[in-house]
Amino acid sequence: MKANFTKAAIILLTTQGLMACQSDADPTDTVNELNDIAQVTPISDPQNEAGWILNTAISDEFTGNEIDRSKWLVQGDNNEYYIWKGRAPSQFAPHNVIVEDGLLKLKSQWEPDFAFAEENYADGDVDAGYGVYEDEPMPITTAAIVSHQRFLNGYMEVRSKAIDAAMTSAFWALGYQSELDIFEQMGRPTIEGNIREDYVKSTAHDWRPPAKRPTWAFQHSEKYPFRVADEFHVYAAEWGQDYLKLFTDGKLIYSVTQKELGDKWVLTNPLEIWLDSEIFQWLGMPHKEELPGSFDVDYVRVWQKPQDNTLQRAFYSFEGPQLFDKNPKPLKMAPESSKDNAYQQFWEFPGASSEHASLVYERATKGKASLKIEADASDNALVISAIAPDGSVNVPAGEYEICFDVWLAPDSTWKTLNLDLINPKTTLHFDLQAISKGLWVSLSQPLTRKSASGANDALNISIDSSNLISGKSTLFIDNVALKKAK
Repeated sequence: MKANFTKAAIILLTTQGLMACQSDADPTDTVNELNDIAQVTPISDPQNEAGWILNTAISDEFTGNEIDRSKWLVQGDNNEYYIWKGRAPSQFAPHNVIVEDGLLKLKSQWEPDFAFAEENYADGDVDAGYGVYEDEPMPITTAAIVSHQRFLNGYMEVRSKAIDAAMTSAFWALGYQSELDIFEQMGRPTIEGNIREDYVKSTAHDWRPPAKRPTWAFQHSEKYPFRVADEFHVYAAEWGQDYLKLFTDGKLIYSVTQKELGDKWVLTNPLEIWLDSEIFQWLGMPHKEELPGSFDVDYVRVWQKPQDNTLQRAFYSFEGPQLFDKNPKPLKMAPESSKDNAYQQFWEFPGASSEHASLVYERATKGKASLKIEADASDNALVISAIAPDGSVNVPAGEYEICFDVWLAPDSTWKTLNLDLINPKTTLHFDLQAISKGLWVSLSQPLTRKSASGANDALNISIDSSNLISGKSTLFIDNVALKKAK
């Protein structure tokens, strides 16, 4: 029996879970009634004091007869793989993704007849071929699924049981230049190391280029009073804008804040969920006799809190790309990739603007990055622009408030900053002369949109060097938001 879930809620979740949502969309657009019908809440917050709302576009109860491919990318489907084929010598195979008896079973097995990729996979000290180990056959297939949707901040929870073999069972999340391993477990390691049969290891990785190992931003290991492969337990992560908490069976086992990690805080962009099994050679190779086995998952649930910002917060806080995740992910996209494609796009600084505007880690209100603009009064009426991708604003007609944070260097003499909405065209002018310098200041204006956003709507930021009274001036902008008027 699924914990805290009635049959009516399962039916409703299955129906509504097919709805698409954007990465930073307001989770109130999902099924608010679920909590009323089924009282589905995080195990660590049974009374839902935090006001969580279930995101059904990512959550899954695994109640059908096969994996829901509208929610999950199955590694190896049609012989296609996203980012990688698995950690050699094992390889992901789609037939190992099984849904039965209300469980997701990610199977690992010994398959001499499987057509392994004739290539090597290299990662750190590991450089091995698929299906081969030290020139001997090692024909192990395993499984992985990845959520199509990404999300920014929330509470992630699974109820699972690790495979009883020298294979990992992992619940992790990946995004732009960042990774969060909520748990990596191993039911039966053959070498004693940092993952044991009664341990869990949690890690955050920093994939900012050049991303040389060790890439971890933090790492935590926890000893349990049980073997992770013996029975089901509930594992969870509460991921806030500036903190992370890890739970096991509703008990807090670890917490860390952005303030504590400083520059190592990397969890500033939307993440996609991964569930998979791998071979970790440094913890020993699985024996043929251990297989087949499976990493069993009862459910995946993701909750978020209501948001009044209609923009993708990470992009308009200058942390990473604008996601167009209704489009398929490029299968070979690397997590640190900063290239524009149909799935993700970045700020542009046209012409000479690139010499005066950039995204930097020098100062920020929240997160790590901000937009920095520098110019001199002698720059001959240069217009400096930061241009967002077409379609990065998509709102209906209505009343809004546009707001952002700005920091002016003490000797700055800027007069005016402009924010332009592209379609329908609207220009907002912000007076910079009267604001305090040397500290972050919040600015806002009301905005009436008489018609909905056109297909190419976006918000562009511009400033004219002729606005400078004298000398060189510097400003930083962060946390741009377009909020529904209250």
